[in-house]
Amino acid sequence: MSEQINNPLHGITLKTILEELVNYYGWEELGQRVKINCFTNQPSINSSLKLLRKTAWARTMVEELYLATPLLSH
Repeated sequence: MSEQINNPLHGITLKTILEELVNYYGWEELGQRVKINCFTNQPSINSSLKLLRKTAWARTMVEELYLATPLLSH
């Protein structure tokens, strides 16, 4: 349980993370920062969530960008 207490993403859903990043950067810049096809080719929250839930390396990149982005609620 102490792992979750020290986890800055504890209690924040992947959907919230993605929505905040899209609102902050927009799809175009998000696609430049995280090179994932679903961010650059007809992007949508739902298609991106499907990929991020299945692809650990992509999710890690998105979570790291979220933590490194100023002004986001984390």
